[in-house]
Amino acid sequence: MRNDTRLSRMLHVLIHMSRHDRPATSDTIAEMLNTNPVVVRRTMALLKEKGYVRSEKGHRGGWTLAKPLADITLLDIHKALGSSSLFAIGLSTDHPECLVEQAVNAALTEAFDAAQALLLKRLESVTLAELAGDFERRYLTR
Repeated sequence: MRNDTRLSRMLHVLIHMSRHDRPATSDTIAEMLNTNPVVVRRTMALLKEKGYVRSEKGHRGGWTLAKPLADITLLDIHKALGSSSLFAIGLSTDHPECLVEQAVNAALTEAFDAAQALLLKRLESVTLAELAGDFERRYLTR
């Protein structure tokens, strides 16, 4: 099963966008992510719908940030992208009448729920400005 890298990739894009004075085109972003511009437009449209980016058409057009990085959390972007499952681990439901399967699934569900709540709380506490600051520190000390 492939990992869903949309959150990581979009956070990457947004930090790069914050560092440039001009709009980022779908073609430029697609090249950076090694993907198709149509995929970029679809994904960026999700962020635009929630007010995190805006788009300009035309010769000097492209994507720009609509909010300061300090006003955007990792959870905001995760939700804007459709809140995909945070874990690739799933439950077996081949034998729902089996008491062992029921016990296993109950234990795993409890663990998954606790882990997901913890992760979502952490995503909510980190802003894109903090990520950009971490990048700046790394850049200056390399």
